[in-house]
Amino acid sequence: MQDSSSNMNPLKVAAPGRINLLGEHTDYNEGFVLPATIQQQISFTFEKNGSPNRCRITSTSLGKAMRADLDLLKPTRGWENYISGVLAGLLKRSGKLQGFDVDFKSDIPPGAGLSSSAALECGLAFGLNSLFELGLSPLELIRLSQEAEHHFVGTQCGIMDQFACVMGRKNHFILLDCRDLHHRYIPADLGDCSLLLMGSGVKHMLAESAYNDRRAECRQGVALLRKTFPEIRSLRDATTGHLNALEDSLPGIIRKRCRYVLEENARVLKAVQCLENRDMEGLGTLLCESHRGLRDDYQVSCPEVDFLVDTALSYPGVLGARIMGGGFGGCSLNLVRSEAVEVVQEGICKAYRDSFGREAEPLEVRISDGVRVCS
Repeated sequence: MQDSSSNMNPLKVAAPGRINLLGEHTDYNEGFVLPATIQQQISFTFEKNGSPNRCRITSTSLGKAMRADLDLLKPTRGWENYISGVLAGLLKRSGKLQGFDVDFKSDIPPGAGLSSSAALECGLAFGLNSLFELGLSPLELIRLSQEAEHHFVGTQCGIMDQFACVMGRKNHFILLDCRDLHHRYIPADLGDCSLLLMGSGVKHMLAESAYNDRRAECRQGVALLRKTFPEIRSLRDATTGHLNALEDSLPGIIRKRCRYVLEENARVLKAVQCLENRDMEGLGTLLCESHRGLRDDYQVSCPEVDFLVDTALSYPGVLGARIMGGGFGGCSLNLVRSEAVEVVQEGICKAYRDSFGREAEPLEVRISDGVRVCS
């Protein structure tokens, strides 16, 4: 994250989307994740308007606008909740926020699992923190953006998306421990490989409610495990030995959810070793294992993304593929030999069009810096 003084008028801010190499649904279980911010971003232009409390927010890309009164913030509907939630969080932490105008536009593909919502939250929070010199730390901006999603949007998300958006670093992944937020940067050295996203164009309406359901199922698993193993505070503390010991008493669905989280945490740490050793074949294997876990144990995939993954893996230049994001739509993440990207991309697009009658949305990833002031 790049800091700047707030004497710019207007103030321009860029907040990126993110990918996650491995570690889906582990953040709210106090586990490990491996995200990175990408070149697609939301661009904001902020100005003070001289009012003590009136705010005008315009989205060029959405073709929508809203007005907000800092004295009358409450949950409403749709994208406005992300805005209101961030403003409420800023007011809670600082008394210096005043009226402003902001326009934003996005080139993050919607519904692709690239966390445009966290980019909106963090970009707004970062920009207003700079514009009004609120003095909030990066961690405070991360926390209040997550709280906006919890209390105003209603999605009980983990902290990965907001952390990545604020703390992203060009050409690096972030190994983040979601228990204590300890993190370190891992060079994104993929050798002769590239990361290719293939968007399904699918966003199922049940995604948010099912996301909350998965979180509740994990909490249920922890509660059942604690009856025998009181030292377990979250699935981060559990082992396969714990699960095996309670095999007959854990409901099948709960056991599947827990098993996936434990195995995914281990995969994240193995992925770091693969990156450090430039073992792209090993990394590809981990991606495939992750997809099987998300499809079969966590059950958050869908036929369209399964098709994208299976089709990609039929090409010799593809080392691994999996669904990325919360699930029930979104995109696949593919580790591809750079020389094969064009052929793989064209082949997947044709197969997807022939099978589903819609276009897949390819995107080759470049890893960028996190939220920042732009010149």
